[in-house]
Amino acid sequence: MKNLSKVWRPGFLSYVCVVISALIFAQISLAQEENKQVVMVPMRDDVKLATNIYLPEGDGPWPVVVTRTPYNKNSADRSAQIYNENGYVLVSQDVRGRYESEGVDQPFEVDMEDGYDTVEWIVAQSFSNGKTGIFGTSAPGITSNLAAASAPPHLTAAYITVAPDSLFYRSRFLGGVFKESHSGGWLRGQGISEERIAAYKARAVLDQGWRDTDFLFHRENVEIPVYNVGGWHDIYAEGSISNFMYLQSEGNEAARGKQKLYMGAFGHGVLQGDLTYPGSGVIYGDIEQQLRWWAYWLKNEDNGIMDEPAVSYYMMASARKGNVSTKNRLINAEVWPPQSEKTKFYLQPSMSIDTAAPTRDSASISYKFDPENPVGTVGGQNLGADVGPRDQREIGERQDYLRFMTPALEKDVVVAGHIDMELYVSTDVLDTDFVVKLVDIYPDGYEALILDYPIRARFRDGQEASDVKLMTPGSIEKLKINMWSTAQTFEKGHKIGIHITSSNYPRFAVNPNNGAALDDLDTPAQIATNTIYFDAQHPSAIILPVITEGL
Repeated sequence: MKNLSKVWRPGFLSYVCVVISALIFAQISLAQEENKQVVMVPMRDDVKLATNIYLPEGDGPWPVVVTRTPYNKNSADRSAQIYNENGYVLVSQDVRGRYESEGVDQPFEVDMEDGYDTVEWIVAQSFSNGKTGIFGTSAPGITSNLAAASAPPHLTAAYITVAPDSLFYRSRFLGGVFKESHSGGWLRGQGISEERIAAYKARAVLDQGWRDTDFLFHRENVEIPVYNVGGWHDIYAEGSISNFMYLQSEGNEAARGKQKLYMGAFGHGVLQGDLTYPGSGVIYGDIEQQLRWWAYWLKNEDNGIMDEPAVSYYMMASARKGNVSTKNRLINAEVWPPQSEKTKFYLQPSMSIDTAAPTRDSASISYKFDPENPVGTVGGQNLGADVGPRDQREIGERQDYLRFMTPALEKDVVVAGHIDMELYVSTDVLDTDFVVKLVDIYPDGYEALILDYPIRARFRDGQEASDVKLMTPGSIEKLKINMWSTAQTFEKGHKIGIHITSSNYPRFAVNPNNGAALDDLDTPAQIATNTIYFDAQHPSAIILPVITEGL
């Protein structure tokens, strides 16, 4: 609550603004009520889902756009008018078990079937002209993806904002580590019990339930054009990119070549860290672009949208408030990623980073990781709050937090594409975590967080049952950490930083280091001694996609 006072200062002017906003919203809502119908739409198992239908003025039939949400279908009251004025019926539906819908709340587990049934019910109604689009942001984006994966015959196109390619790999777990503040916090916000959340946490091994319900394992069925909108600091950044790349080049033949991607410099919430990216977009996307998308696919208007480059992405650079670089800009391209040279930046015994591999026969550094004293989260791809590139100096100096950095750069290093970290490690326990951060260090020492990702040692070979194996204490292992993707210019005079630790709480659940089964909550936690290696035989390095030719 202490941060609230910084952005909301009560006073007469604030009171007047609130009153005026409330009156405007009330007038819009009253106007919409005249064209709003509320119906219960039957699903294949006879469960009925509460659904709002907002009709344009005049006689139909019209094209329809639909959104399915766990956040209350009536939230569409405030946006219905713009769709209606542009000649679309808007349909907003409470997903199963939420608000006025019947059934049991099972987040995203039956949305393929329910999405299919909803789309096919819509097209059978007299107001529909047979053209249907589906859209949503975040959770409604997930339900939209799942509906598309069920391949309803009358679904024409989709507009998806900040939604993942996989709940399992992007939303619930990263590197096998449960996303505590994001996934756990979201589930709690939906009223899910702690017992059910604990059951989710214990499902870090891929099972048939995940295969049956996760979009990743069904997206080959998507036959429609999809406009994916993502943000570099968003919780689902890699998912937006992955969905575009797969559908555009590898997916169902009916979908190939018809996809769009926009990647802005924003996160999943209103707080965007310490930096300011001009013209970077917002989480909700561009309504005008969405309407252009619908006009092309649902009204057959040749408005040129498909003649424009398939990809638009924001290149981030130095962005301290009051000193924002002109190298922050939007780039249009036909493909993602751009052509680059995969370049290894090696950790060095001197705690520096260099493109030359280390030469010492032996070099390492160890630290104690105490699960009772985890490193705190400072910024990152979080949900709702503490979002974006915060200053990592706030973490302070800790023996379990290692900082490596290049010398001041003599020229810009432009990075665009996917990043991996190859990390050689050992531990004296059966299981532990490692967390790696990519940091842009400003000349004054400010440490802007760009990316941060973990790996749970038992999942170093993957999260299928046959992959899982505990560590052998003292044995050196090579870990490959998926660091997702970015587009970042590390400017001349800055330094590239790599921070390594074993916790980042509450962004990620803390490993108790005991090697116990994932559903074992009784075995005591242990303090681990974790070691990072950076010698000739164990060249730990981050692999950056460096752009060698101008963008």
